[in-house]
Amino acid sequence: MADEIVLKTAPADFRFPTTNQTRHCFTRYIEFHRCLAAKGEESNECARFAKYYRSLCPGEWIEKWNEQRENGTFPGPL
Repeated sequence: MADEIVLKTAPADFRFPTTNQTRHCFTRYIEFHRCLAAKGEESNECARFAKYYRSLCPGEWIEKWNEQRENGTFPGPL
């Protein structure tokens, strides 16, 4: 029998108690990039933040935010 696929998402976060996860997504994206800046691209400690924001955020948002970061126009505090 084939290996069973296990799907997981970010754990519940008391800072985001409502069903609208927009702010949760944005915060996890920022936490990931702050972690990369502090620990470096080679650090495995940031992988959990990457997993969280990738499971919460729509792909179109991630693409736009990545483009904004490259252009220096990202609206968040990185």
